[in-house]
Amino acid sequence: MTPRRVDSLRLDKWLWAARFYKTRNLAKQAIDSGHVKLDGERAKTSKELRPGQRLQLRRGQEEIELLVLALSDQRGGAPEAQTLYEETAGSRERRAQAALERRANAVQHPDGRPTRQQRRAILGYKRGALGDPSA
Repeated sequence: MTPRRVDSLRLDKWLWAARFYKTRNLAKQAIDSGHVKLDGERAKTSKELRPGQRLQLRRGQEEIELLVLALSDQRGGAPEAQTLYEETAGSRERRAQAALERRANAVQHPDGRPTRQQRRAILGYKRGALGDPSA
């Protein structure tokens, strides 16, 4: 099934069809919260979107800048959705750099779970600290 192409479309419906949000309501909430900008300005849910316009989305820590290539009012699979937009090169670079920084700043956890001896020491400490008579 190929998505039906249209000339203009509500912003929330396009974000849903392009698979940026699972529901139109989530897309609406993101737009109302100011996480979506259209051509550099804060957008409204009912704003008509046309091919050639630029979108900036913020999802969690990610900031994505897109160029709208086509419009569709039907939600299709991921391959069809990816034909509706193109991410700018600068946006891809910024996201890759941010991912590297997040990995570099990640907390390093100790290897695996405690050994039997370590678990017994932990239990002994807990029982002793709580005044457990069965220690």
